[in-house]
Formats: sequence, C-alpha cells, structure tokens
Amino acid sequence: MVVPIEIRQAPLKRYDITIDELPPLRYDRKVAIVTNPTVAPLHLSHVLERIEAPHVEVIEVPDGEEYKTMETVLSILDRLFEARFDRRSLLIALGGGVIGDMTGFTASLYQRGIGFVQMPTTLLSQVDASVGGKTGVNNRWGKNLIGAFYQPEAVYIDPAFLRTLPRREYAAGIAEVIKMAVMFDREFFDFLATHDLYDEKAAVEMIARSVRLKADVVNADEKEQGVRAVLNYGHTFGHVIENETGYSRYLHGEAVAIGMVMANALAVRLGLLSRGEAEAIRELLERNGLPVHYRIEDPDAFYDHFFLDKKSAGGRVKFILPGGSIGTHTMRDDIDPEVVRDVLREFGEEA
Repeated sequence: MVVPIEIRQAPLKRYDITIDELPPLRYDRKVAIVTNPTVAPLHLSHVLERIEAPHVEVIEVPDGEEYKTMETVLSILDRLFEARFDRRSLLIALGGGVIGDMTGFTASLYQRGIGFVQMPTTLLSQVDASVGGKTGVNNRWGKNLIGAFYQPEAVYIDPAFLRTLPRREYAAGIAEVIKMAVMFDREFFDFLATHDLYDEKAAVEMIARSVRLKADVVNADEKEQGVRAVLNYGHTFGHVIENETGYSRYLHGEAVAIGMVMANALAVRLGLLSRGEAEAIRELLERNGLPVHYRIEDPDAFYDHFFLDKKSAGGRVKFILPGGSIGTHTMRDDIDPEVVRDVLREFGEEA
C-alpha cells in the first residue's frame, strides 16, 4: 500500500509512504543509518540486507527522549564529516520518533541540506512522527523548540517491526491514533473502540487509516499555519507534563494521553464536549494501557509553561479541543485564563 504526500503549497515536494514489507533499496551514493542500541540488535541486520550502496555507515546514538538534544545532533554531524559525506549523501532514520526527528534535523543542517529516509520502528512513529517532515530537538525550555520542517525522500512503514515492540511503547502509539480519530473521524474512533488494536490485522488497518489522515492534513498545511495545528490535540498539556518530569517518567504518547484528558476537561467546562464523550475517550485510552491521571503540583507554574509552546503567540495560548463532538475540532486562543487555571486546579487535587 502506498500513500502519497504532495505538499500543495509546493507541488514539487512529493514522496511516497509505503506500508508493506521493506523492499530492496539501491542507492548510488553514501548512506548513513542512524539508530540506537535498542533498535540496532533487533532490526539493523535485516535493513542492511535490503540496502545496496557504495558505502553504508552505521551511527548509533543513545536511546531516550533525554538524548534528543543539539549535542546528539552535533555528534551525528561529526560522524558525517569524518566519513566525508557530501551533498548527494543520504541519511536513514531507523528507530522511533526521537531517531526520526533528530535524523531529519541533522539532514536539514548538513551542508545546508541532504536527503533522508524514514524507517519507523515504533507504532507512534509509524502513524504520526515519520509523516509530514517535522524535525527537531528539545532543550531546557521545552520540547521540539529547535527544529525545521524538512520532508523526507520516502517513508517505509514495515508493520513487522512492531512484533518486537514492548507493549508500553505500542500503547504510546495508540494514543496518537486516538488523537487523530477524535479530531477528524468519528467512524475511525468507533473502529478503535470496537477492535483489539493489538491484533495484527486490526493494527495494519489502524496504521493505514492513520497515515491517510495525517497525509491529508500535511498535504493541505505543511508548515502548520492552519489545520495541521489540530494534530497537537493533547500536546499543549502533554509537553508541559514531559518537561515537568524531565522527559523520563512518561513516553511521549503517554503524556499526550494525559494531555487529551486535560484538554477534554477544558472542553467540557466550555460546553464543547459532553461528559459522556469525554468519558468514552478516557475509557478508550485506559483500555489500551495508557495513563489518564497526573497530579499538577503548581497549577500557576503549569499554566505559565504554556507560553513556551510553539502554538502560543502574542501573549495568547492556543488550545486544540474537540469542537462539539468526537470527530470534530476547534482551535481557541480566547479562553479566560482563570477558566484554564480552574481546570488545572482540578488535576492538582488528583491523588
């Protein structure tokens, strides 16, 4: 199955997302595979068997969100210079969202930009992070605040990679799938609610539908000036949670799951979502092994952290919320700060 990406604002930016067994790949240029010590023992040998190139460099970086930094990117750049890579060379991101984001960002920087390919190995990266060209790293101010929109040459999604994925990592990917369904597609939400998402056949359908949704959004809005911002549902809250916990307590998808619950609480307070639908979303998250509770120690500090979010501008915080029911969305930057703080205080009371 092939899902095309064609950026409407720049029609020459086109590439394919292939959802199938990884095909043989032949390149007439130097290739570097960027991966980590967790993924490499599981999948690197298989990928190397599928690649034919004059030179293949393997670059391993530490595993974990805490290593998604400029220091790691600089270490990758050093390896490329040492191996005499040029502007025709290619990077391949073999791993989850952290590897994909850093590899894409490195590709955008090396000699002002070289090609890269995504080979996502986690569910989260297959359904979301590898599609659309967002790249970047974290710093002490927040998540993904240094980066670029930089599209890959191709994305290869091999569902077989998921067979080695720990259940917790798989659940983190389901959070991003639920996010898209809540924002855009009630029928898809109902599919998720009535199927075992750990079943391989259901998983392939889930991946395909998620990628199509993400592709449609990216095709319409590459630089997140409009509808693409809707994909940040749950992230405004989730990014603060990740920052408060040092990017070590929760996986990204877990923080997004809690963030969706917080966003839904705000939507219920504003009359945008019924309590019943908010509970249906919470139940689906919990059923798939995702956390839905977080105690906010300092609601005022939590609120202030929103202003470091990339979606905030002009002293206003933009919140992505369900727009009246599951399958619809709205973006609001006019919410009374006291209403938001009241919702945050409710989470301050959680055990």
